[in-house]
Amino acid sequence: MTAPRAQRHKPSPSPARAPHADRAPLGQPQPTVIPVNRRSRLRSTVPAQPSRAADVRRMVTDQLRRLRLSPDHLDNAVLATDELFANAVQHARTGPGDMVTLTIESTEHELRVTLADRSPLLPRLRTADRAEESGRGLAIVAAVSDDWGVAPPEPGSPGKRVWFTLELGVAP
Repeated sequence: MTAPRAQRHKPSPSPARAPHADRAPLGQPQPTVIPVNRRSRLRSTVPAQPSRAADVRRMVTDQLRRLRLSPDHLDNAVLATDELFANAVQHARTGPGDMVTLTIESTEHELRVTLADRSPLLPRLRTADRAEESGRGLAIVAAVSDDWGVAPPEPGSPGKRVWFTLELGVAP
C-alpha cells in the first residue's frame, strides 16, 4: 500500500493505438484495447471533469465484462476506479484542459487499474470524521482491492499514477 511497494511494480509500457481499435461515439473517450498473449489492456484519456465519471464507469464496466470477471470483482473494480477518478478530478485538477489517463491491464491472475494525472500532489489515506462529506475514497479503494499505491509518472510526463490491483484467481 505504500510507495516503496509501488516501486516494485514495473511501469507499464506505453501502448500504440491499435489500427482497428474500438471507436467510441464522437465526444466520448477513445479507448484502445490491446490484447497481448492472454493479456488485455485498455488505455483511455478522459477530461478531468466530474461530468465524465459516468463515462469512466461505463468504460470500465464494458471492458471488464469482456474479461468475464466475477460480479464481485467487477463491482469492486468499478467502485475503486470511480473513487480514484473522483480524487483526480477533485484534488489533482489544475485547469479546465486537464486530463486523466485510465489504464486497465489484466492477466489470468490479476487486474491492475491505474489513473494518471498531472498533479505531483500525492494522495494520502486518512480517517474521515463522521460528519465529513468526503475523505473516504482511498479507504474504499483499500477495502475493495488487494493492493494499491502510487507510482511515478511515465517518463517525460508530470504528475503521478495511482493504481490498485485485484487478484482474479481468488474470490474477493
